[in-house]
Amino acid sequence: MAGGVGSRFWPLSTPKMPKQFIDIMGMGRTMIQMTVDRFLPICPIENIWVVTNEAYVSIVHEQLPGIPMCNILAEPAARNTAPCIAYAGWKIKQKDANANLVVTPSDALVLDPVAFRGYITEALSFTENKDAIVTIGIKPTRPETGYGYVQSQAATVSGNVHKVDAFREKPDLETAKQYFADSKYLWNAGIFVWNVNTLEQSIRNFAPQIARLMDEMASSFYTDKENAVVGEKFVQSEKISIDYAVMEKHPQVFTIPSEFGWSDLGNWASLHGLLTQDDRHNAAVGNVKFYDCENCVVHVAEERNVVVQGLDGYIVSEKNGQLLICKKTEEQRIKEFSSNL
Repeated sequence: MAGGVGSRFWPLSTPKMPKQFIDIMGMGRTMIQMTVDRFLPICPIENIWVVTNEAYVSIVHEQLPGIPMCNILAEPAARNTAPCIAYAGWKIKQKDANANLVVTPSDALVLDPVAFRGYITEALSFTENKDAIVTIGIKPTRPETGYGYVQSQAATVSGNVHKVDAFREKPDLETAKQYFADSKYLWNAGIFVWNVNTLEQSIRNFAPQIARLMDEMASSFYTDKENAVVGEKFVQSEKISIDYAVMEKHPQVFTIPSEFGWSDLGNWASLHGLLTQDDRHNAAVGNVKFYDCENCVVHVAEERNVVVQGLDGYIVSEKNGQLLICKKTEEQRIKEFSSNL
């Protein structure tokens, strides 16, 4: 899934070039490229599909030239994750009626891809011939109010697989502390594993309006009419996440408690925590020199030479002539700041 606009990372991420297409970590690969890289040892590139906004199709093709163009699905409008996943599922099923699928965001970070593939392989084995969904749960490393949670049962049903009792919304701090102290609560990474028949039947059962539209679109798949039909029908879909549409209603949802260095990289604070820091807790991507600074995170283009002096607890980012200097405590206002330009 690669359709988001990443507004919380302005000016690094913009509607024209959102964060999934950017090398946020300074590792030489964009987020979507790293997402594909971690799957290649277990999934050939011709079996990887990308659902994105129609404005980003050329960017996806440029950054992932090995993915067939027919596997890059263009959403004519943002309709949240349930229609996005349904579109991919209906189209994949026409090619492989027994496909086993992993649905994943394109803009999350995984620091241990070998461990990641182990958990994914176990999930795929579990769902291959079952009417079941596995959501990959992340063992929390701190009380976190910015993530949703999965509440699992203590006993396993197979290997490392646990039955899910409930999905929990983003908690307040006191509730997050309770979750952190209880091993049954896991972060919801938004990574789902299920076979294509379970996906289709789940949408039919719990989101019939979306299923009806997908059926109306399906006759045009792999024809020269597809763009026009999808353009007409997809925008009629309700806007709803897969969590609300299916996961919270399906009776057979499971989870695997996992550890593989995951972060959704949802904001500057999360990036700061993942980058290497100096002895005064400053971190940077790019050619940056700190003087008399503490607790700062700076991200600049490679061709820039930047000196930052005397700041404590600031975000500094420059891209394409747009400059952000913002207190870390005020980063929730970045979307507001950029929208007023």
